[in-house]
Amino acid sequence: MTTASIRRVSGALWPPLVAFGIFLAIWELVVRGFKLKPYFLTAPTAIVGEFGNSFENIRGAMRLTGTNALIGLLVGIVLGTATAFLVRRFRILEHLVTPLATALNAIPIVVLVSVFSLMFALTSDVPRRLTVSLGVFFVVLVNVAKGLNQVSPTHLELMRSYAASETEIMRKVRIPNALPYLFTAIKVAAPLSVITALVSEYFGGSQDGLGSRIKGNLTNSKNAVGWAYVLGACLLGLAFYAISILVENAATPGGTSTDSRE
Repeated sequence: MTTASIRRVSGALWPPLVAFGIFLAIWELVVRGFKLKPYFLTAPTAIVGEFGNSFENIRGAMRLTGTNALIGLLVGIVLGTATAFLVRRFRILEHLVTPLATALNAIPIVVLVSVFSLMFALTSDVPRRLTVSLGVFFVVLVNVAKGLNQVSPTHLELMRSYAASETEIMRKVRIPNALPYLFTAIKVAAPLSVITALVSEYFGGSQDGLGSRIKGNLTNSKNAVGWAYVLGACLLGLAFYAISILVENAATPGGTSTDSRE
């Protein structure tokens, strides 16, 4: 990793980390100042203590949830990108795929997981991975399709003045223009995949993931332990986001930037 890459990653991570530190300090002061009971609000110091005590269990839960999130993320990126190219190539698909993708994205996670859980074994992780894939698919499809379509007319006119084919225009103009949109989508979808995988664990499947452990401990009034697993989920989401930045830096050494949104 180059110095520039490290600088870009640290520059993207330190603002939320500082804000999070300030938030934790206020949280600790409120709990101590008002002498709140643990069942009402657990102090951050107690959560960190439980995180250390239960680190092995939390790490195992992070591994399970992270695996489901990663597989769903990769599948969603591949399918979303491929569909965006198909929509661009065959315009009729835009009227078929886009409304369907929008409708799927509007369906709550709990409904999707419940439906997928009926299709596979009770302990299978496939329903969670499918749910993550669908969430990521929509984000990637919208952004990449936008990048492929919103090309400068000047660039298109120049390429056509050289009698360039549609394949050459796609390779030399549309794909480079779509790269910033793709990496924006990945940076949005990376933490989203963790959230989706975690929420999906509340509705069946293996009980060893972060979502299941959070639910189980909080239900049994083990608030500090439950919040320790929440901390693990936060760290996992942050790791996914940091990795997405590293991938962007590796693929585009010069950097990319876009104002595109999901």
